Amino acid sequence: MSKNQLSNAAAHVTVRNIGGIDDAEVTIPQGVSILEGRNATNRTSFLQALMAGVGSERSSLKGDAEEGSVTLELGDETYTRTLTRRNGAVEFGGDPYLDQSTLADLFAFLLENNEARRAVARGDDLREIIMRPIDTDRIEADIESCRRKRDRLETEIEQLEKLESELPKLEADRREKREELETARAELDAVQKQLDELDTGVDESRTRKQELEDAFERVRKARSELESLEFDLETERSTRTQLEAEREEVQTTLAEIDDPGENPDRLAGKLDELRRHKRSLDDTVNQLGSVIDFNDQLLEGDGLDISDAVGSSGETRDPTASLTAGQETICWTCGADAEIEQIESTLDRLRELRSTKLDERNDIRTEIDDLTDRQAELKQKRRERERAERRISEINAELETTDERLDALESRIEEKQAEIAELEAEAESIDVEGHDEALELHREANGIELRIDRLEDDLEEIDSAIDEREAAIEEREALREEREELSERLTDLRTRVDRIEADAVNSFNSHMETVLDILEYENLERIWIERRETEVREGRRTVTRTRFELHIVRTAADGTAYEDTIDHLSESEREVTGLVFALAGYLVHDVHEAVPFIILDSLEAIDSDRIARVVDYFGDHADFLVAALLPEDAAALPETYSYIESID
Repeated sequence: MSKNQLSNAAAHVTVRNIGGIDDAEVTIPQGVSILEGRNATNRTSFLQALMAGVGSERSSLKGDAEEGSVTLELGDETYTRTLTRRNGAVEFGGDPYLDQSTLADLFAFLLENNEARRAVARGDDLREIIMRPIDTDRIEADIESCRRKRDRLETEIEQLEKLESELPKLEADRREKREELETARAELDAVQKQLDELDTGVDESRTRKQELEDAFERVRKARSELESLEFDLETERSTRTQLEAEREEVQTTLAEIDDPGENPDRLAGKLDELRRHKRSLDDTVNQLGSVIDFNDQLLEGDGLDISDAVGSSGETRDPTASLTAGQETICWTCGADAEIEQIESTLDRLRELRSTKLDERNDIRTEIDDLTDRQAELKQKRRERERAERRISEINAELETTDERLDALESRIEEKQAEIAELEAEAESIDVEGHDEALELHREANGIELRIDRLEDDLEEIDSAIDEREAAIEEREALREEREELSERLTDLRTRVDRIEADAVNSFNSHMETVLDILEYENLERIWIERRETEVREGRRTVTRTRFELHIVRTAADGTAYEDTIDHLSESEREVTGLVFALAGYLVHDVHEAVPFIILDSLEAIDSDRIARVVDYFGDHADFLVAALLPEDAAALPETYSYIESID
């Protein structure tokens, strides 16, 4: 939905059986809206319901319900989201605002367990978070496709340029052939005049003269046929020489191709097994991640809504009791009381197991890559050997056919030479006055006519070659333009990832500087990200990868600046850094064009005055900003915002 369509539109949200909410309807006007209330008052549940209506799957179905739903009315459009429990798992359906919510989950829905916020707090790879929405594999495929097209065009252009370079020689040959043709025609005219004069002086019957003319015509025709046969013979001999040279080259190539001694098809079974194992590990890692995040939410208070504060008998429980260290809470899996320390210990083991599974998955991924490369290499060698062997077989067959044609041509040439000898003898036997001189002139004229025929054929070939090259020159300009377009696209693709990385870093650094000025943290001089290239091992290869390195600069009491680490940041400073990092991703990926909401939760680590400044700063970047705050934190915000004091 465009900003014009959202002009002055409010968002109306209807929730049923989501988190701790039975039923609720809330209208959210544009601008900043504050969900004010204590912990365990369904604020987080409502935010997760709003996220579900937009398209996220990071919300939960009410524990005692089999189905739930969210309806989001925005402008003239209505969006729906359904949650249904089947076979112990929750399935999502409906027609939400977004078909795919990766961008929103990463950079717009900033709950406490948001990955961008947590990545900063844990010191994780920030570059991976920023680049996750980018299909780098597709970009690499596009780069390879463009490169192949450009290389093919460059080859064609080089060939056309080579054709153009041949034009001067062809034009010189054409001029030379034309001059030779004019000379030959002039010679033929002179000989023909001599024959005419001889005919005038010879008192002979027209019949005898015609017989002589016919005899020489037969000789001329036979000689022309002999010349064509000799040309064909020379062509076949050249073809045979080329075939023998190619066979020798292919045999050399075949000898250089190592016989791998390993069948690539046998690797397919191993690859299938590894891929099945990897998919199994993917499922396990995702399930462990969901369990860990869900329990983190419960322990941190996000999931302890109204339903958690009431026992199964309806007895009201102290909503803060389960948050006190050393006390008990209700285990969400069995409903029994359990010590928080015991749950935290279990979570530590789950995290360790997930880390082990991640390492195992990475090892399997590397093994899959190595086997895939090996399989491709084996298949390529097998294809090369098969092509070489097939080509040698084809060349042998062509050589056999060429030898047969050579034998046939040599026989026909011998026959034609004998035929010419007979025709010349027949012409010489005709008794006409001035016979010897006429015979010589006819022979000369016959030779000139054959030379004229050859010159005319040569000229026709040269004219055709020149026309072809002139047309190619015109085509070359179009190919050059296409090549330039491909080169520009290739440059754009190659720099796209770099641009996104650079924009993310610049955005974070700029906004971080502004926010630190606004929040006025004591002795915190600067927080900034540096792009660094590092070499890492991927299987058997060493590749260059980019990392985002977070730098923290503090000021000592004497005014000296020194670099600190993320571990030494206060919880408030860490949370603000994570929020600004998420905002950088929000801006770099233009999330505002796809998602009209920014959602903020779990800001308690930041003091009230700074929360007010953070909310004000973030509110400038979205049509709707919805923040869940404690009453004492909400009190520091201006009355111009919209306030929602309860979810019912």
